[in-house]
Amino acid sequence: MKRYVIRRLLMAIPLLLAISFVCFVFINIIPSNPAEVALRVQQMPVITEEAIAEMEEMLGLNKPFLVRYFDWVLGCLQGDFGISYVNPARTVAGELARCLPATLQLAAASFVIVLVLSIPIGFLCAVYKDRWFDKLMRGMVFVTTAMPAYWVGLLLMWLISVKLGLLPTNGSGTLRHLILPAFTVALSYISTYIRLIRNNMLENMKQDYVLYANVRGLPQRSIWVKHVLKNSMHTCIVAMGMSIPQMIAGTIVVENVFSWPGLGTLCISSIFNRDLPVIQTYVLFIGVLFVVFNLVFDILQTVSDPRLRREG
Repeated sequence: MKRYVIRRLLMAIPLLLAISFVCFVFINIIPSNPAEVALRVQQMPVITEEAIAEMEEMLGLNKPFLVRYFDWVLGCLQGDFGISYVNPARTVAGELARCLPATLQLAAASFVIVLVLSIPIGFLCAVYKDRWFDKLMRGMVFVTTAMPAYWVGLLLMWLISVKLGLLPTNGSGTLRHLILPAFTVALSYISTYIRLIRNNMLENMKQDYVLYANVRGLPQRSIWVKHVLKNSMHTCIVAMGMSIPQMIAGTIVVENVFSWPGLGTLCISSIFNRDLPVIQTYVLFIGVLFVVFNLVFDILQTVSDPRLRREG
């Protein structure tokens, strides 16, 4: 088991380096001079060749490509992601630290909603297979999976906030501001996990251990909860773990719909302002999140499942 964990950690290092390299390449092949972009963002009235050359030297853009890449990677390892073009007095790390708590709050609330709703609904759909509850939930899953998040957000805003006046349409600061954006982010994941839990439970109900538990005369509720649901959740651990970075990355649209002051709003404003260091760091941050959570929950699944532990 120890060897398996060490092997997975060593495999993650080149993957992280590849993500950082791809991120750096894509930002640097944008057909615009970052030095000129920085001068325009800072609203310099007259942009001369001398000013561009001076800005390139200040930003280190006159160095060779690989030198700039390794300097950037070393800076990232030390927590230095550069400075913002929009406001040179602010660092990129400071901008991310300012907006990250709001995004984590939104993602955490969405994840709680997913767990609270998807597990019991998926369980009941499996128990009452092909009955009216199961058919109703499967129909709702089909519809909600097809709806894009921004459209769901606008629809909820129109119905709940404008027509009924129950919740605010945008902003942050209170629990009432959090409900609509959190439910909007969670909706598509609820549909996914209802289907996943239902299908896993139906597969496990066909296994021999369920037949043996019935023969022993165990209560049906105990068989469903302690055996079928428990074993069905093993295969959902990695999928649910990967939902956390997906929710953090997926808030970019919802945050802009509800004017939520998180990383998504920062990223969109940086795209419009051509604030390349912020965009580059945001993409790297999301990529690292996916690798780290995939690694952590893969190890957790291996630890919790004896069969995978023996294979490892």
